[in-house]
Amino acid sequence: MHNHPIASVIDDDESVRTAMSSLVRSLDWDVRLYASAEAFLASDVDQVACIISDVQMPGMSGLDMYRHLLDKGVTQPIIFISAFASDAVRRQALDLGALCVLTKPVDGAEVSRCLAGLEPDDSQGE
Repeated sequence: MHNHPIASVIDDDESVRTAMSSLVRSLDWDVRLYASAEAFLASDVDQVACIISDVQMPGMSGLDMYRHLLDKGVTQPIIFISAFASDAVRRQALDLGALCVLTKPVDGAEVSRCLAGLEPDDSQGE
């Protein structure tokens, strides 16, 4: 039996979480939703195949959350989304190792492209 990979969506805006959840589920991923970086950090992070996080949130930012995860040895890929993705923020995110940095409103094709390389499939050793 094949389990779907799990993506965690972290955004303080419920409408963004709901829309992203629908999109990611349509790509055959399971989704867990979190309203804050703190709530995500309190979860079972190790079961997640990919993190999709807003950059700017009340409390801990998405960038600070990912720095915290990296400091703890967590290496899951992350996709950052932001309505305010300046060049400086984009550069910081990519320097941290972000898979993608997307601007809201997010295009479903961009999310699909970012997730495509993470899905376990039968193509081995291309």
